[in-house]
Order: sequence, then structure tokens, then C-alpha cells
Amino acid sequence: MLTNIMYVTVNVTDQDRALKFYTEGLGLEKRIDYPGPEGRFLTVGVGDSPIEIILWSPAPTAGQPVETRPGAPGPLILESDDLRKDFEVFRRRGVTFDQPEPEDYPFGVRIEAVDPDGNQISLRQRRRPNRADG
Repeated sequence: MLTNIMYVTVNVTDQDRALKFYTEGLGLEKRIDYPGPEGRFLTVGVGDSPIEIILWSPAPTAGQPVETRPGAPGPLILESDDLRKDFEVFRRRGVTFDQPEPEDYPFGVRIEAVDPDGNQISLRQRRRPNRADG
């Protein structure tokens, strides 16, 4: 039986630039960084989460971001407990977003960030239940 999601992969063209964006921009932590037979194996992660994000630099022609429909979630969805507050921090750090402010939705709050390679990163905050929700 499968027990865990180990990794998700984001294709990047420059691993050092991507590492700076994900650590200094979004505040993730660097986990693994070593050379491998197919290239540098570089991962980042969120706090105590066991899931790691591979910042992979494939063959030069394959490093292009996947086109996404407007409003569609990116290949990476990160959760925040206070997205509006985090949005302000990320914006001060130079992170680029597809909207000027996070938006409210029935499920909570959302906004899409864009990494230096054009990969869309979905940032979400779940709606907090209130007493009327039962």
C-alpha cells in the first residue's frame, strides 16, 4: 500500500535562482542538495511536512513551464494559516502574483504566485468553520 507522498517536481531552468525564490521568497527550507547521475538533486520543503519539492532542471528544451488555464491551480499548492498576512510578506520579498490581492472563495482564500520560470504556485487558506456551520 502507498503510505505517503514523498516528492513533487517543479521544472526550473536555473536551480540556484529557483532555490533563492523558494527559500528567500516563499520561506521554504532547503532539504537536499547533491549531484546525481542525471543532474543536481535539489529539494525544498515546508516546516515539518514530510513532502519535499524537487527543483529539477531537465534537458534544456523540457524546462518550459506547462501552460495553465487562467484560474486553474498550479502544479504546486501550498497552504497558509493566514494567507493575507503571508501575501504581504511574500510581496515585500519580491514574489510575483497573478492578482493584486488574495481573493475570497467559498473554500477560503487563494492567490497564484509565479516563480522565475513561470511556474504557477497556488497559495491557499482553508475557510475556517464558524459556529453556524455546526
